[in-house]
Amino acid sequence: MHLPEKFQKEMEILLGDEYQAFKESYDRQPENGLRLNRRKVTGEEFLTRTPFLLKKIPWIDNGYTYGTGTPAKDPYYYAGLYYLQEPSAMTPANRLSPEPGDYVLDLCAAPGGKATELGAKLNGEGLLLANDISNSRAKALLKNLELMGIPNIYVTSETSEKLAKILPEFFDKILVDAPCSGEGMFRKNEDACDEWSPENVENCAARQAEILDCAAEMLKPGGRLVYSTCTFAPAENEGSISRFLERHPEFELLPAEKKDGMMPGVPAWTEHPAEGLEHTIRLWPHHLKGEGHYLAVLQKAGVLSRTCQGYCRNGVEKGISEKECKEFFAFAEENLVKNITGSFLKFGDQLYRMPEGMPSIRHLKVLRPGLHLGTLKKNRFEPSHALALALRPDQVKHVCNLESDDPQVKAYLNGQTLNMDGEKGWYLVAVDGYSIGWGKLAGGILKNHYPKGLRKNG
Repeated sequence: MHLPEKFQKEMEILLGDEYQAFKESYDRQPENGLRLNRRKVTGEEFLTRTPFLLKKIPWIDNGYTYGTGTPAKDPYYYAGLYYLQEPSAMTPANRLSPEPGDYVLDLCAAPGGKATELGAKLNGEGLLLANDISNSRAKALLKNLELMGIPNIYVTSETSEKLAKILPEFFDKILVDAPCSGEGMFRKNEDACDEWSPENVENCAARQAEILDCAAEMLKPGGRLVYSTCTFAPAENEGSISRFLERHPEFELLPAEKKDGMMPGVPAWTEHPAEGLEHTIRLWPHHLKGEGHYLAVLQKAGVLSRTCQGYCRNGVEKGISEKECKEFFAFAEENLVKNITGSFLKFGDQLYRMPEGMPSIRHLKVLRPGLHLGTLKKNRFEPSHALALALRPDQVKHVCNLESDDPQVKAYLNGQTLNMDGEKGWYLVAVDGYSIGWGKLAGGILKNHYPKGLRKNG
């Protein structure tokens, strides 16, 4: 691999005797990672079913590496049982440690590797606001969150400054996986080498400061903030954290446990080091089986109160009456074992179930205000793919359960109809007991409702 010359010189200065081992790490193949979706499957359950040879990632309790195989083409992928993610990148969400009921913000969330883990840890309780300033990237983020069956989502495409004005001291936990120069991903993405420059490092550091300041404003007193990058540059790591703590003395660095080759941050690599930089974590490709990352765990002064709802200048979104979504309740009565409760939002002919205490959608670019239930049509309701993936087969009255090696699984994912007997109506299609989509049965034919844009076509 051809690394930028200036980058090599800078790394040689930083690493000294370790530089040769660092450079040789680029001759090794990157590790392929797979992180289980604990909302849908346990490790013990998955390991008895998976066709892939997996090896445990020592520092991630639901993370594995795999060698051969194509997990992205496996039916379990389409059921949302796992997310494909590089091992080091699993660490920041793991260290934020959200708990069910928390209000959590992933500020730079696309494509969703970290947001999907945060959502799984919330287990349907509380709120996950997943944001990305790029609308196209936010759409990819949304797709991944819905694939994982995360119901309590609020997906936006806004600037961090706009969110900070509307949601001061609103969140219990915030993840800032900051835009960076990407030095730690050179091995996986050679295009990042071509885009690298010392000037870009400085530009990224300046942007990181703006984003961190906004995050600080949105965090409740006593709340936790995790800052992470996928770069080695001290200006974007120890430097960004030191400058942030100088601007925000109400924050302190928390000790972050280091496992399996993780190294501490280096105070000497920045001009005015903050106290406690050795508590931060550097992940190096020559010390562990993963790419280059940096992360810091910070806490805001004060006592985190679970009774404090958080302040939203927009107010909380108000739900609609049950009369306005009677078609959905008729569908639920006929097809679900137990009705879905909560507050509902109608946007055009689309119906959503909102997370409790969800901020108003006014003045925000909102891609998804909660769980997308489906489409309200004249005298009927058509359920969404997101609802299928958020449900378990035991929550639905009619289920078409296929074995993973059944040729009908591939036919279904390709958009084909299936021949089957049974009562007419909506069926949740599942693979080995894991939901993958809807079908509607009539006259011995199960009409395929798998979204056209997701079909495998091959």
